Amino acid sequence: MEDHCCSTQLIDGDGKFNVAGLDNFVRTTKLAHCGLSYAVVAIMGPQSSGKSTLMNHLFHTNFREMDAYRGRSQTTKGIWIAKCVGIEPSTIAMDLEGTDGRERGEDDTAFEKQSALFALAIADIVLINMWCHDIGREQAANKPLLKTVFQVMTRLFSPRKTTLLFVIRDKSKTPIEYLEPILREDIEKIWDVVPKPEAHKNTPLSEFFNVEVTGLSSYEEKEEQFKQQVAELRQRFFHSISPGGLAGDRRGVVPASGFSFSAQQIWKVIRENKDLDLPAHKVMVATVRCEEIATEKLRLLSVDKGWLALEEAVQAGPVSGFGKKLSAVLDTYFSEYDLEAIYFDEGVRNAKRRQLESKALDFVHPLFSSMLGHLRSKAFESFKTRLEQLLNKGEGFAASVSRCTQSCMLEFDQGCADAAIRQANWDASKVREKLSRDIDAHASSVRSAKLAEIIANYEKKLAEELIAPVESLFEVGSEDTWPSIRRLLKRDSEAAVLDFSTAIAGFELDQSTVDAMVQNVRSYARNVLEKKAREESGKVLIRMKERFSAVFNHDNDSMPRVWTGKEDIRKIMKDAHLASLRLLSVMAAIRLDEKPDKIETVLVSSLIDGTLTVSSSRDRSIGTSADPLASSTWEEVSRKDTLITPVQCKSLWRQFKAETEYTVTQAISAQEAHKRSNNWLPPPWAIVAMVVLGFNEFMLLLKNPLYLMVLFIAYLLSKALWVQMDISGEFRHGTLAGLISISSRFLPTVMNLLKRLAEEAQGHPTPEAPRPQQSLAESSVSSNISSSDSGLEYSSPNMTHRRSMKSEEAEVS
Repeated sequence: MEDHCCSTQLIDGDGKFNVAGLDNFVRTTKLAHCGLSYAVVAIMGPQSSGKSTLMNHLFHTNFREMDAYRGRSQTTKGIWIAKCVGIEPSTIAMDLEGTDGRERGEDDTAFEKQSALFALAIADIVLINMWCHDIGREQAANKPLLKTVFQVMTRLFSPRKTTLLFVIRDKSKTPIEYLEPILREDIEKIWDVVPKPEAHKNTPLSEFFNVEVTGLSSYEEKEEQFKQQVAELRQRFFHSISPGGLAGDRRGVVPASGFSFSAQQIWKVIRENKDLDLPAHKVMVATVRCEEIATEKLRLLSVDKGWLALEEAVQAGPVSGFGKKLSAVLDTYFSEYDLEAIYFDEGVRNAKRRQLESKALDFVHPLFSSMLGHLRSKAFESFKTRLEQLLNKGEGFAASVSRCTQSCMLEFDQGCADAAIRQANWDASKVREKLSRDIDAHASSVRSAKLAEIIANYEKKLAEELIAPVESLFEVGSEDTWPSIRRLLKRDSEAAVLDFSTAIAGFELDQSTVDAMVQNVRSYARNVLEKKAREESGKVLIRMKERFSAVFNHDNDSMPRVWTGKEDIRKIMKDAHLASLRLLSVMAAIRLDEKPDKIETVLVSSLIDGTLTVSSSRDRSIGTSADPLASSTWEEVSRKDTLITPVQCKSLWRQFKAETEYTVTQAISAQEAHKRSNNWLPPPWAIVAMVVLGFNEFMLLLKNPLYLMVLFIAYLLSKALWVQMDISGEFRHGTLAGLISISSRFLPTVMNLLKRLAEEAQGHPTPEAPRPQQSLAESSVSSNISSSDSGLEYSSPNMTHRRSMKSEEAEVS
């Protein structure tokens, strides 16, 4: 029985509350799980009136009983509690220290009131143990006890509707039906005279108490009858809290899980001699207990295996069914809170539940945010991948972006719906907006990259199509150069603009942007030409020299000139200068705007014709120059279109003339050398003198043909010697060198000729001996002579002209 009832001293004789003992009692009896299905029964009465004995027999407890053989003395000190064995619902028996005991003396009243108030605040049923022979007496022992009970009730701000069960001990032969009215009358009298709060002055006793009366026979004289009556009384405590039971209309019950804390706080207030506000106390107990329950559930949530597994999974990436899983975890602990706090004050319970929900949601919200972050990242990566795939397939950019954006936002919304929990209506709009901003930013970046790539391709294509033709046109440097360049620019730029407009049509750009980009393409084409023109202008001196050389050294048929002495070098030089100057005028300025200018006229008149405007005396007096090239700008040409300034043109022309002067000098020298090499006749006066003085000899030859034959043979021999010895070539190295060479070769050459003539006369001709090979230095200054049927062939380093002839060796007879 001791193990079942778990008897514990709740408050000792000094008024100290046994917190540890009560907690152990609650834990051992599993009282906290009872909710409101429990009852507390307390017993009050004079000392040594058999209270403990009645409780032990009534509830099968093991409170300490008085040993009558050792005298009548105080047995129960303070307040003891025990579990009533075999009673349903779970019932707690509370045995109070007896009143009017000699052990406490004058302090008896104080502790008596405190314990009575504690019992009335805690118990649902209070047994008033009193003797039968005290009923009807004015100064009987039950009167002080009842006064104490009613007085302390005034310190309870709100009535609990406690059941007062008067147990009349050692009843006499007087039927209980006669004793009960007398007892009730006494109780009413006591209630009327007891001071009450202003709010309850006219409140009847029935608002505070249910009064029940029962009688028991003497335990000592009629023990069996006593036990039988106690057993019958015990049956009344079964289902005592049900409607119609002893405590069926009780009010302000503290849930079993808050019983320990409530008891501690009530006793604390009573000991401090304060009025006990039961409704406020009930709220306070509910507040503390609901707070404890909520804190415990929050702690258990933080270590829940399902929660920890979900948290770990989310750290790695998005989790399918996140919302359902998290909602299930939260529902578990919210439901547990509801079950444990269901019997506490509804307002407090609901407030604490809202706090629990708020704290729990705050606790799990970072994980929800992480989940949204994963969903956003996944949707964003999906957008980038899909966009790249669609663009690689050749779909339009704007259509691809719209399609990918729609699908990825739908994917994100579905993920958010899957991640949503039932307990909260969290807004994912900010994350959605960030995803939208990220998509827009990436789309803008890809758009810029694609447009830049397209622009770069078309610019490269434009440059390739323009640079080579423009360079060729600049090399020609004719009057039609700039018109051709303008036509080329217009044709290629318009073609590029058309293709470019088609290429960017899929981007769905606004018209102003398209116009600006098209204009940029046109500007780029123009800039390419301008850049190339500036580049070519730096080569103008080289181009001018090449042009001069081409015109000066080649005829109209592009054949190299041979300076035979008949060419007009001055006229040819002037033509070459004009061609070079025309090239300079072409390169002097950029002419893409079709504006007329006088650059060529100024250059020709200033540098070739030399027709300079004579400045007036006034102009000369103020030092102004009449030279149109003494300026840094051209008329009708802007500075940005100027490639070569007039001053630079003048400087370039001086340098050009200095560098081409040698070519002209060489041509003149070659012409004079050719004249010298081909002019073997004496001067005209010498010829006239020879005709006049040699007339007689000539007539002699005509009269004697033998002389003519001798002269003819001498002529043939001389010609053969001339050809064999290359007389003209030998004298090219100088007169002295020629004479030395001829004298050393004269005799061998004569002998060779005679030998050949002799062999031919005998009919055995010998092959012609190879002519001696002259060195490269000799060939540059010597002339070769060969005989033929039609005449002679001349060659020199400055002449490449040849006359056609048959190559046949001259025969000497």
